[in-house]
Amino acid sequence: MTTPDAPPALIPLPVTYEGTAGRTFPLVAESMLNAGPGTQGVARWLRTTVGAATGLFLDPAAEGADITLRIDPELAAEAYRLTVDDAGVRIEGGGPAGVFWGAQTLRQLLGPEAFRRAPLDGRGTWEVPAVRIEDEPRFGWRGMMLDVSRHFMPKDGVLRYLDLMAAHKLNVFHFHLTDDQGWRVEIKRYPRLTEIGSWRARTKYGHRASPLWEDKPHGGFYTQDDIREIVAYARERHIRVVPEIDIPGHSQAAIAAYPELGNSDVVDTAALGVWDNWGVSPHVLAPSEDVLRFYEGVFEELLGLFPEDVSPFVHIGGDECLKDQWKQSAFAQARMQELGLKDEDELQSWFIRHFDRWLAGRGRRLIGWDEILEGGLAEGAAVSSWRGYAGGIAAAQAGHDVVMCPEQQVYLDHRQGGGEDEPVPIGYVRTLEDVYRFEPVPPQLSAEEAAHVLGTQANLWTEVMEHQGRVDYQAFPRLSAFAEVAWSALPSSGERDFAGFERRMGAHYARLEALGVEFRPPGGPLPWQKRPGVLGRPIEGAPPNV
Repeated sequence: MTTPDAPPALIPLPVTYEGTAGRTFPLVAESMLNAGPGTQGVARWLRTTVGAATGLFLDPAAEGADITLRIDPELAAEAYRLTVDDAGVRIEGGGPAGVFWGAQTLRQLLGPEAFRRAPLDGRGTWEVPAVRIEDEPRFGWRGMMLDVSRHFMPKDGVLRYLDLMAAHKLNVFHFHLTDDQGWRVEIKRYPRLTEIGSWRARTKYGHRASPLWEDKPHGGFYTQDDIREIVAYARERHIRVVPEIDIPGHSQAAIAAYPELGNSDVVDTAALGVWDNWGVSPHVLAPSEDVLRFYEGVFEELLGLFPEDVSPFVHIGGDECLKDQWKQSAFAQARMQELGLKDEDELQSWFIRHFDRWLAGRGRRLIGWDEILEGGLAEGAAVSSWRGYAGGIAAAQAGHDVVMCPEQQVYLDHRQGGGEDEPVPIGYVRTLEDVYRFEPVPPQLSAEEAAHVLGTQANLWTEVMEHQGRVDYQAFPRLSAFAEVAWSALPSSGERDFAGFERRMGAHYARLEALGVEFRPPGGPLPWQKRPGVLGRPIEGAPPNV
């Protein structure tokens, strides 16, 4: 039976762990690997990633191998069984994903040096502790959202975050590709989306109330081949990708590129640029048939880049759509009357319902932020509940699937401590322990309603994360705590053992260091991680978890 501080210090905590003190199995450079049907991708990952760090060749063997990979159809798809004894290392999974998660656990058993890109010395033998681990995830949706619109992350950084997700057994990458401040995916039929929409003239430094600016252009985008590479990389790591194209709000970058998309009878949309500030832009899409056709073209190309096996869900945003322009627009008001809609909330719902039907007709499911509940929720849509728990509770009670990602608990752009040294303090204080004690399933839900909770997700909004090091600082170590919440079952007591988690994190920090992660140390930010004089927006008080 697993105990929270059972050696070795595994994160996330497995369901069961049995170890034999002092017993190990040696792996040497000549150790061989036997990969059963369906496990060849995992074998390739072990050779190229773990093999590169350890110097183990892991050549294929028909029999007598030191490491064996097998599919056991009696296990759940993502479940695995890892056995290390005198006969060698055996990883069995219910499917390729389960075998892959078992291989990630083996990597942790090898020690932090196995997380580097090349061997540190000429060490010839790696001792794997004798264990029997049986494990499976609590949730099928264990996600991380990365916002690349506010601050662009080059392709190599995205691939690196997919590796970091895989190391923590996270399996859904929510790819926030468009917003007011930038459009980041190449759409060939609409080239100005990236020619114009991917660049802004300058960037606010800190919170929008800050007087500081970075007075140089900022931007970038992913070519379609970049996207194909990212998707292929995610597929190899058993990570699903949820692309997000924001409609009908958060669309100023698109309108700057194609002014006819906006409410031109209210504002001079031809004079708009890509937004250089943070917050919620008032510039939203016009409710016209031409706009629908435009975004159908966008989504048609998008679906070609994100195949259904990797991207069954497509996110359409739907959040923070300011409706002032629709209220002032004679065209929008006439459109509402023509469609028989009573208010602007129903007009937003009309947008969402249209694309719900359009995506469903192409074998995909729409998901959006919880504002898509306003004006009536499209029948097949799922909800990302970000404004606390209420949206997720309402959606689950109405029979809709939900991903729980409440801002107050798992928005990792929020500050990690209350001290003045915390860089650009945003939002609530959410410590490592706060994230570790987050419970995704609200107690208000019945068992039937709780079955609609697909899982949970931590979100990284990048307004104040101007480069990869800042993203690392905000994400880690809290993303490690979140990964355990998403994977490991809640104890029967209803309380997770944070003291035991902290002890295991002592070893995990060494893994993060080996991976080159610029995490926040337990004692607070290092001198170069601080941002003195950059104004943030701290919010006082810590809301309850539910």
